[in-house]
Order: sequence, then structure tokens, then C-alpha cells
Amino acid sequence: MGDWYSIGLAVGVGAAIGLFFAGLLSATPLGRAAAAVLAAAAGVLAGFAIDDWTEALGGGAAGLVGGVAATVVVAGALRRGGTRGGTALLVAAAALVVAAAAFVPVLGYLEALALPALAVRLRRRAGERYAGLRTLAK
Repeated sequence: MGDWYSIGLAVGVGAAIGLFFAGLLSATPLGRAAAAVLAAAAGVLAGFAIDDWTEALGGGAAGLVGGVAATVVVAGALRRGGTRGGTALLVAAAALVVAAAAFVPVLGYLEALALPALAVRLRRRAGERYAGLRTLAK
């Protein structure tokens, strides 16, 4: 296919790795920082596994961006009452879907752009913890 395909694959896989680490480690502020750093390092390794330094650079950058963007989403879910295990499981499943979609040409690049856009959008619309039936008890 060409170098553009392998770089896009590395970028998509790096974004998926960032999503995965954010789902596992975003319960605390230290975990959020660790998720971003580990995602960048794992993205570099995935890039080298795919081909050479250009893929490693793309995978590392997308891992960092994906990790930071996903920590915003995961931290918001936990703040609004999501459980750690359930949130981690759902985000890990989403990371698998993102990694599989990275094999489609050009989608890897789009995933790396979509994750931060989604995080910004969700951050703006973020509400507080769901009140449920407690509002009716007043």
C-alpha cells in the first residue's frame, strides 16, 4: 500500500493503546499522567513493531493524544458515578474496536483526530452526577 498506510495503522493503534491505558489507569490524577506516558511509550513500541521510526513517531504521538483525550472521558464517567471496573471494561472494548478500525486505510488518522474532538465536546457538555429519583424525594 505504501508508507502512508503503515503510518496510519500505527497512529490508529497508538490511539487505541491510549484509550486502553486511560480506561485502566484514570481513577486517580497520578494514574491519568501514567496512562498518557505509558500510552506514548507503548505507541512507540507498536510503531517500531509495524515498521520504522516514522511509524514509531506516529504511534507515540497518537498514544499520547489518545491517552490524554480518553482520560477526560473516563474521569468524567467516574465522577458521575460509573464504576472503575465497568468503565475500564467498556473502554477496553472500545479500544479493541478502535484498533481493528485502524486497519482500514485512512481511519487511523481520523481516529487520532476524533478522540480529542470527542473529549472536548464531552467536557463542554459534562453535567454533574445524575440525580435520579432523589430529585423526586424533595
